[in-house]
Amino acid sequence: MTTAMLPNAELVAHMKEWRQNLDKDDRWCILINADPDALASAMALRRIILPRVHNADIARVNEVTRPDNLAMIRYLRIPVRAWQPEKAEQYTRFAMVDSQPHHHKAFQGIAFDCIIDHHPLPPNGGCFIPSAPSLCDIRPGLGATSTIMTRYFQALRMRPSPRLATALLYGIRTDTAAFERSGDEDDFRAYQWLSRHADNSLLRRIIRSEYLREWLPLFSRAFRNLTDCRSNGAFAWLNEVNSADLLVAVADFFTRVHDLKWIAVGGIVGKTVIVIFRGDGGRDIGRLADACFYDVGQAGGHRNLGRAEFPLEAVPADMRPGDFVLKRLETRKLRPQSTPNDTAPAQGQPAAKAKPESNGK
Repeated sequence: MTTAMLPNAELVAHMKEWRQNLDKDDRWCILINADPDALASAMALRRIILPRVHNADIARVNEVTRPDNLAMIRYLRIPVRAWQPEKAEQYTRFAMVDSQPHHHKAFQGIAFDCIIDHHPLPPNGGCFIPSAPSLCDIRPGLGATSTIMTRYFQALRMRPSPRLATALLYGIRTDTAAFERSGDEDDFRAYQWLSRHADNSLLRRIIRSEYLREWLPLFSRAFRNLTDCRSNGAFAWLNEVNSADLLVAVADFFTRVHDLKWIAVGGIVGKTVIVIFRGDGGRDIGRLADACFYDVGQAGGHRNLGRAEFPLEAVPADMRPGDFVLKRLETRKLRPQSTPNDTAPAQGQPAAKAKPESNGK
């Protein structure tokens, strides 16, 4: 498994060899948990392999509901469809970008031939992969998978179209929060290079598509229910919502409030309690999410963002779900630093990577 940033010469050789060995009769499916970084990376991988294979489809295992993500798909004409497991037999090869096999139940049992990602490896140091992929490039040190894909284009001397460059640029922008949350020199260089090829007018249209009008009552509810929590943090309980993306949108909004160090926004989606965490980096939010909810469900994330999910039935019968969440936020202690906290979904999907469909992990 390739997990480190390869030197340029070795990267070029490895990518060219892998690409040259692609079979023109193969029918590829690129599976993603759709968010901007995943959509852009899938779009890029499709561009790389399509000239050398029979066909390459992009399939998502989650619903896309955020207006900016819908705008991205629409304006950049990303050919993504919903994943239908019953049609798996029509493909001969599977690829995954911006995820790992243990991130989503829909990925289980699929033999991936290509895995490209930037999220942390699971605690045991390796992915649960049914069979060894011919290309596995996982680089936790990078801020976005779109950066890896940009490096591939540079290595293969391929020029991205304005729409693809815009997608990759937006993927880096969202996953690094415009370099406020994460990102290193490689991410910044990729961003600069893409800026020369991207369509800025399309990028502005996507960025401005942030909220839906029907979401506004949820913001009002969050303002009314906002409760101070330990260490200059706050908690807002929204009760029942249609999608976790609504919780993400509200949590992201509160990151812009001056002197609010961290925010947790919780709600019920179906029969699952979901809590979205965001922070300014002063407190390790991923560890906080883990400490509060690891024993009732899945919880974890990164330093600046986290997510917890647990079944509604885990809430004691004599407590309201919002009170249960708040009590744990106020009383639970962090587990030892050595305890992994990146094993839970933190940017918006069940048992998934450290980010949801939300824009920013």
